[in-house]
Amino acid sequence: MTGHDDLPTAARARRLEERLIAAGLTSDDEIDEYLTRLQVKASPVNGARMAARAWTDPQYRDLLLSDGDAAAAELGFDGLTYQLRVVANTGATHNVIVCTLCSCYPRMLLGLPPEWYKSRNYRSRVVREPRVVLAEFGTVIPDDVLIRVHDSTADMRYLVAPRRSEGTENWSEVELARLVTRDSMIGVALADKP
Repeated sequence: MTGHDDLPTAARARRLEERLIAAGLTSDDEIDEYLTRLQVKASPVNGARMAARAWTDPQYRDLLLSDGDAAAAELGFDGLTYQLRVVANTGATHNVIVCTLCSCYPRMLLGLPPEWYKSRNYRSRVVREPRVVLAEFGTVIPDDVLIRVHDSTADMRYLVAPRRSEGTENWSEVELARLVTRDSMIGVALADKP
């Protein structure tokens, strides 16, 4: 008999689906609808829109930092299945997110997680030596800037609101959103420069 670990990922996923359906917890249609919605809607463009709005609208920034779920819903990204906590980078603090236990990640707002985010190497090292890990990504944070590492969970996900790039004072939200990358919202990079 084939062990669970010997099965390809797709076969293991289908086994899980069959068990959930047999237990009456979901249906094939519900699973298909969820996966379609995730593939169509999940994108780092969503999180970038939120960051760009926060750069141009102080009231939205306050909402984003106090109630991430409400801020997401205001831009049409409602129905998150977790509490969203947004942390802002400043001149004195740089934030980076990780999920040390697995790879919890705000997919609806950042798209699919990169392989490195799910790796054991990143998950363990960014907590112990964040400045070194960030430097490996090409992000050198000055010694006088505090680095805070935030650990996501199944119930709470983090998103970094990067600092606004200099020289963008008269830019529109659409133009600003193009400077916000997935990696800057994880915290391993800064927002792109104009």
